Amino acid sequence: MKSIHLIAPSGASLDSKSPLLGIEWLKSHGINLENASCVERVFERFAGTDEERLLELNALAKQPKQNLVMAMRGGYGIHRLLPKIEWDAIAKAIQDGLQICGHSDFTAFELGLLAKTGAITLSGPMLNYDFGRFDDKGSAIPPNEWMWQHFQTAIDQRRLDCEVITPQNFLGSNTGNSIDGILWGGNLTVVASLIGTPYLPSAKQTQGGILFLEDVNEHPYRIERTLMQLLEAGILANQGAILLGSFSAYRLFDNDRGYRIESAIEAIRKRIPNVIPILTGLPFGHQPDKLTLPVGAQASLAYSPEHFAIKAQW
Repeated sequence: MKSIHLIAPSGASLDSKSPLLGIEWLKSHGINLENASCVERVFERFAGTDEERLLELNALAKQPKQNLVMAMRGGYGIHRLLPKIEWDAIAKAIQDGLQICGHSDFTAFELGLLAKTGAITLSGPMLNYDFGRFDDKGSAIPPNEWMWQHFQTAIDQRRLDCEVITPQNFLGSNTGNSIDGILWGGNLTVVASLIGTPYLPSAKQTQGGILFLEDVNEHPYRIERTLMQLLEAGILANQGAILLGSFSAYRLFDNDRGYRIESAIEAIRKRIPNVIPILTGLPFGHQPDKLTLPVGAQASLAYSPEHFAIKAQW
């Protein structure tokens, strides 16, 4: 990984220091940063006007194949751009070797590209949070070493290999097995927002797949409600397995009376076919220790009541 081309397709940076810190850290590790000025764009809550952000996305079709494209941050904004994205041209660049990485709101771009073309992108770290973080006292926090190692493996070797040792309480009737399927998903709220649009991969594309989900700033009842939407839309029952990552930055209230994220998962567990395992503890989401996951790649998943392992080569 010698060069990263930055894009800012969603929300404007919440502060001016985070992107600069991320840029400084990457440069200190010998990585050239292109289009760094995009982190300064602001229009309302967005990182530039719709026209600016769309132009930046469509220009990816002309990026050199050796480059990695990385989103600055998520937030909201890509939904506005979906109808005018030049999907086929960007997919051709990916076929030629270009790699594109982001998560959160970037899920809309990744799933749209998968739905339209089948092209593989990377759901993984972004500039601001993953490479430019500060603690409560304003001191810089180095990027998570585990994240960085897995990120480099994904970029340089196009390989995913991760074992998670944690008890699995929602496996259903298959308490130990292995499956192969398309790896797809991303931010739960964004996935649900694409239902009924041409930007969500079809049931045929994702049948027997490995669906991974995460979210942030959403109370467990909202997580449950959105999972119910995926359930009623027929998405969950179409999968070979469901992987749940981090659901972070929410707080419970007195009137929850013991209701928590596990309660939400159990409600879904009771409603999907018992042969489909729900696995928890995937190191992915709005958290420092995140995997880089190839959206649209074929993956292998092995699991037991004590662990799971996921592998892919693309």
